[in-house]
Amino acid sequence: MCPQLDAELHGKRVTVVGLARSGLAVCTVLAESGALVVGTDRSPRETLRGDLADLEARGVRIETGGHRAESVLGADLIVISPGVPTDMPLLAQARSQGIPVWGEVELASRLTTARFLGITGTNGKSTTTSLVGAMLESAGFPVVVAGNIGTALCAVVTTLTPSHWVVAELSSFQLETIVSFRPQVAALLNLAPDHLDRYADLDAYYAAKARIFMNQTADDYAVLNADDPPTLAWARGVRSQPRLFSRMRTMGDGAFVRDGRLIVRRDGRTDAVCGIGEIRIPGLHNLENGLAAAAMASAIGVPPTAIGEALRRFPGLPHRLELVAEMDGVRYVNDSKGTNVGAVVKSLEGYAGGVILIAGGKDKGGDFAPLRPLVASRVKTLLLIGQARQAIRDQLAGACPMEEAPTLGAAVARGAEIAVAGDTVLLSPACASFDMFRDFEHRGDVFRQAVRDLVSRKGAGERTR
Repeated sequence: MCPQLDAELHGKRVTVVGLARSGLAVCTVLAESGALVVGTDRSPRETLRGDLADLEARGVRIETGGHRAESVLGADLIVISPGVPTDMPLLAQARSQGIPVWGEVELASRLTTARFLGITGTNGKSTTTSLVGAMLESAGFPVVVAGNIGTALCAVVTTLTPSHWVVAELSSFQLETIVSFRPQVAALLNLAPDHLDRYADLDAYYAAKARIFMNQTADDYAVLNADDPPTLAWARGVRSQPRLFSRMRTMGDGAFVRDGRLIVRRDGRTDAVCGIGEIRIPGLHNLENGLAAAAMASAIGVPPTAIGEALRRFPGLPHRLELVAEMDGVRYVNDSKGTNVGAVVKSLEGYAGGVILIAGGKDKGGDFAPLRPLVASRVKTLLLIGQARQAIRDQLAGACPMEEAPTLGAAVARGAEIAVAGDTVLLSPACASFDMFRDFEHRGDVFRQAVRDLVSRKGAGERTR
C-alpha cells in the first residue's frame, strides 16, 4: 500500500456508495487504512450478496435500503461503485460542497506503486485483458489481472510492488470517476453503440471511454484500433505515443497481419509472433483482440516469443463464443457476453450461415437495425426472449423467420427442434441480462445447463432403444 495515502486516509470519514463487488473491496481496504467507513446501498440488506457481517466486524457501518443524506454529505471522501449514477442528486450536492467523489479505480491507483495497463472499448475487453495478462506472465513479468473482468482492483493492489504490472479491464462506468488515474499503456479497442440507457447520447458514452487517455503523458502509450474510425476520431490529440493495431493493413509501431502471420513492430524492429492459424481462440474479432494485446505487451518490452506462446495457449473465456456441446452435427454456442449489437455482429461474422440465433433481454436503448444484413444472410430462425423481444421483432421484421420463447430453456429446446446437421444454435443476446437473470454469467450458465439437459435426454433415449 502507498504509505502516504494510507496516512491521509487514517481517521477520515469515507462513505462508500454501492455494496456490490467493488464496493465491498473498497470498504475493506479503507477499514484497513484506519478510515471511518460507512457503506451504503439502496437495496435491502437481505438482497445483497456480500459478507456484510465481516465488514461490520472490521468497523464499517452498513446502511441499506437507501442512501442517507447525512452519511453522504458528512463525508470527507465519497467512493462510488460503477453501477451508481454519477449524476445522483446527493452526489451532485456533495460535489457542490467540495467533497471529492472517486470511483474504485481512482482509489486503487492511489493505493499502489504498481504500474497499470488499462483496456477499454465496447467489445473484447475481457479477452484482451486476459491475453495481455497471459503474455506478461509468459515473459515472467510480475502481473495481476483485475478490474471490470471480475476481481476488484482494491482487492489486489495493496500488496504489489513498483515492479508489478496491473492489467485492468475498465468499463465506461469506471472511467467516469477517474481523477488522476494514469495507465502507462491504455488501449481503446473499438467503439460501438451501447449503454444508451445510461448516457444522454452516443457522444457521452464515447467520451467516457476516451477518458482512459486523459492523464497520460508523452512517456506513455495509447493502443488504438486502426480499423475502427470512431476509435481514431475520439483518440485524436492524445498526448501519449500511439501504437496502432490492424488486421487489414500494415502499421508502424504496433501490431498487424502480414502474409498470414501476426507481426509486432517496436521502435522500428519487426518480428513475426505466430501464424494466424496458430491462435487458439477462433474468430476475426479474436484476431483483433490478439493484435491489441500484442501491441500492448510489445510496448512494454514483452518478447515476441512470449506473445506468441500466449496466443497459442490461451483457451478463451467462458460465455464468449464458448462451444458447449455438439450433438447430431449441431453446435451449441454460448455467447452470453454478446450484450450489445456490435458484439453480435462480430459473432455472426464468424458463421457462413445455418445459425439459429437466440437473442433478447433487457433493452439498453440501442438500435437493432444494424443486425439486419447478417441476420438476413446467416440466420435461419431468430428465437426471441426477454423484454426486448418485441423491439427486435419490429426492427428486424422480414429479415428471417422469428419466434418467441417464454424462457431461455424453451428457446434452446426449440432451437434443437429446428436445427439440422451443420447448424449452430447460438446464444448471442444483443441485450443485458437483468430482466431474467442476475448477470450475463447466470444467463450463460442457464444456457449451458439447458444444452446439457438436451444431451443427457438424447443419451438416455439412445440407451433405451
